[in-house]
Amino acid sequence: MITLHHLNNSRSQRILWLLEELSAEYDIEFHERDKKTNLAPSSLKAVHPLGRAPVLTVGEHTLAESAAIIEYLISHYDQVGAFSYDVASEGQDYLFWMHFAEGSLMPALVANMVLEKAKGKVVFPLNVFIGKFVDAVKAAYFGPNLKSSLDFVEQHLSANHGFVGSGLTGVDFQMIFPLEALVASNRAERYPAITAYVKRMHQREAYQRALKKGGEYAYATPI
Repeated sequence: MITLHHLNNSRSQRILWLLEELSAEYDIEFHERDKKTNLAPSSLKAVHPLGRAPVLTVGEHTLAESAAIIEYLISHYDQVGAFSYDVASEGQDYLFWMHFAEGSLMPALVANMVLEKAKGKVVFPLNVFIGKFVDAVKAAYFGPNLKSSLDFVEQHLSANHGFVGSGLTGVDFQMIFPLEALVASNRAERYPAITAYVKRMHQREAYQRALKKGGEYAYATPI
């Protein structure tokens, strides 16, 4: 039996969506973030030493990291090839986008969000100096890095229905989290193709079922 260890407002929501798309049988173990620190609880470390979500257990085996879990689930439970792609013509694109999500996009997105949040917590008079420092750090690296990544995604989605081919692949489950976080935080005004893509994914019946099973999710968009 598959058990998903689900942390609220985390990457594990993407795995819930995939499980619903696969019509797989699974259980959910719920874990709640600390209300003060927003960090994952120690209960996740009892499942995997890193203590992060998502974590999947299948029998005696434990899997961590979203991409690894996505690849495992599709290879073992996609009996009809619903998420297949042409390896010869689309394999390179698949590998690129699969690793781009967490390798290029998420670090810059998270850094910008964390820095902005930290700046808002500093009180006067330190907030003046800290604010200027944070803005300088963002302007020097994280801001331009994030912009170039988002511009690249926007350009691709403006010219294509999705990331790989015409249907869903593992890439869509990997890419959804950073993009929906962007849209939910009102940072996607300049990216209509990204916004349309996220809304299109959120309208899928399986995605809506995953929302109901996973509980309140900060990055869901109204449909």
